[in-house]
Amino acid sequence: MADVLDLQGIRKSYPSGAGEIDVLHGIDLRLQRGEFAALIGPSGSGKSTLLNLIGLLDRPSAGRLCIDGDETSTLPEAAITRLRGQRIGFVFQHHLLISAFTALENVMMPLLVDRGRPDAAMRARATELLAGVGLADRAEHPASKLSGGQQQRVAIARALAMRPALVLADEPTGNLDTHTADDIFALLREVNRREGTSFLIVTHDPRLAARCDRIIELVDGRIVSDRPNPAD
Repeated sequence: MADVLDLQGIRKSYPSGAGEIDVLHGIDLRLQRGEFAALIGPSGSGKSTLLNLIGLLDRPSAGRLCIDGDETSTLPEAAITRLRGQRIGFVFQHHLLISAFTALENVMMPLLVDRGRPDAAMRARATELLAGVGLADRAEHPASKLSGGQQQRVAIARALAMRPALVLADEPTGNLDTHTADDIFALLREVNRREGTSFLIVTHDPRLAARCDRIIELVDGRIVSDRPNPAD
């Protein structure tokens, strides 16, 4: 099975008054198509830094990072931006919707950025995605009029608009009550199984991590455990 994500010897350091601060120390990680993995670890372990690198929001100080077969270290910024927009979907703890836009318009945004102008195919894709997350009847509602759980469903639909190979979810249920969090997590799982989309989910919730196929633990910038989860 093809790797959607391939990290080899990834390091990240930042300049400081006393020299450089090393945050990630030689990360090796592969994620196959269709995998549903949790990334866990204490605060300050480097999870956000690693997610930013995988999401092509930052570049590693050293190492090799491949997304869906494309090695990224030598790509110019325009190509990085295009690869990020077309191959990677993002779901955050805070949905980051445009509150004045409708649910449908928010889901269409990645398509509009990629193609430059709206068309019927874009609208059809966004409508299909909203139906898939159970919000067909909320398509024309402004995002500001939706509940927290509904807004996160719109954010999930938006993340899937470009049919990405990989979705990065950073504490996607951290802002929700337990019942709504369970519903959102079940939706991510359903998308994973239906579409074959790979997911890497950062979570502090051990209940949710235990429902993933694989649990990757990061401590002090190093992967200290990477294990399949047969209990799922």
